[in-house]
Amino acid sequence: MLKKRSVSLSGHATSVALEPAFWAVLDEVAAAAGLSQAGLMKRIDERRGRTPLASACRLLALDWAGGDRSFAEPESAD
Repeated sequence: MLKKRSVSLSGHATSVALEPAFWAVLDEVAAAAGLSQAGLMKRIDERRGRTPLASACRLLALDWAGGDRSFAEPESAD
């Protein structure tokens, strides 16, 4: 069963529906990155390109579960 969370991105209300296991990993990502749930969703949105938001969330969770912690690191200012 999917669990839906609502968030405002770029001034627009939206919701994302994911399986609870994905939300659990994303909560871990947010904590490691020092972000709120809303802050995490904003960062995912900013980095996802043309990928649908729910897909970007799932891909991040899979990367994180596989040991990739780069998302929690600050982006370099070039």
